[in-house]
Amino acid sequence: MDTRSVGLFPRRKTRQIRIGDVLIGGGAPVSVQSMTKTDTRDIKATVAQIRRLEKAGCEIVRLAVPDREAVAALGEIRRKVRVPLVADIHFDHRLALASIEAGVDALRINPGNIGSPKKVREVVRAAREHGIPIRIGVNSGSLEKDLLAKNGAVTADAMATSALRHIRMLEDLDFFDIKVSLKASDISRTIEAYRLLAAEVDYPFHAGITEAGGLFTGSIRSAAGLALLLNEGLADTIRISLTAPPEKEVAAAWTLLRSLGLRSRGVDIISCPTCGRVEVDLMRIASEVEKRLSSLETPMTVAVMGCMVNGPGEAREADISVACGRRSGVIIKKGRILRKVKEDRIVPELVKEVERAGREITERMKRGST
Repeated sequence: MDTRSVGLFPRRKTRQIRIGDVLIGGGAPVSVQSMTKTDTRDIKATVAQIRRLEKAGCEIVRLAVPDREAVAALGEIRRKVRVPLVADIHFDHRLALASIEAGVDALRINPGNIGSPKKVREVVRAAREHGIPIRIGVNSGSLEKDLLAKNGAVTADAMATSALRHIRMLEDLDFFDIKVSLKASDISRTIEAYRLLAAEVDYPFHAGITEAGGLFTGSIRSAAGLALLLNEGLADTIRISLTAPPEKEVAAAWTLLRSLGLRSRGVDIISCPTCGRVEVDLMRIASEVEKRLSSLETPMTVAVMGCMVNGPGEAREADISVACGRRSGVIIKKGRILRKVKEDRIVPELVKEVERAGREITERMKRGST
């Protein structure tokens, strides 16, 4: 398999597509996606949620478009937000055509479930004319009946075969502006499906573990599956699918990519697990620090350490840190001690220094770009 190195991780060599201003595949950074959980027909609620997703760092947002009323809302939603939008269409090709006219940046369809070959041709023609890509989305829960009958169950081979069938359908219409997803809630089946398809095509992959679960379980299951896919270069854009607010999906995705050294947005918080040596309420301190710094976009490392055993060592590596002692903490910047503060002042003093350092980093980045 041809690869491109990104840190410790290989990158599968793929075609590159563009969704709005976001490049996918072809060596572009792994991008972060999510999906609105509002009723698309409720313009106010949907726009508000998309704006929260934008603030959280979501780079592509998908919306369900189940009927004409939802399509009618798309145009106004498109005008009110900046992030690229993907219309999720099933069964009715007219919804895809109308969504394109409403100004979406991409479509997510299964060509096999939107009607006759003539209807597929109409959608492909419109997508080509407007210069938007199509995501072929294969889910284990909606596999074609003939593949289920042939394989006897939802297998990785059946999922890859389904995707390849849909890909060839678009290729026969001279359309190659494609990305593909193969999602199951089972990690091993998902990974094997991507491996099988990667051997056949060079289109970029959107990856995720579907129906992963709630915030805790789903984040762990998604991180396990996506880390393995990223390790093999089989993910060009990702979504962590959670039964939780979509902003939580985005936060989890960025934490994963940052942990793997693939992206650097936001604050990376290092905190110790606590032990019998800790003499402050470190769990509360770490939780409050994480909450108050969650919206900071500047890439930084912040360490919250409970005692002086590992604290000074971590402090030398972090941009800003606190090493706690007896009902107090020492605020440290790049290994240099700034001051000692009482326990009730640790959070505000640490946050103040992080925000100040963030402004300094931002200014340096601006000067470096001019």
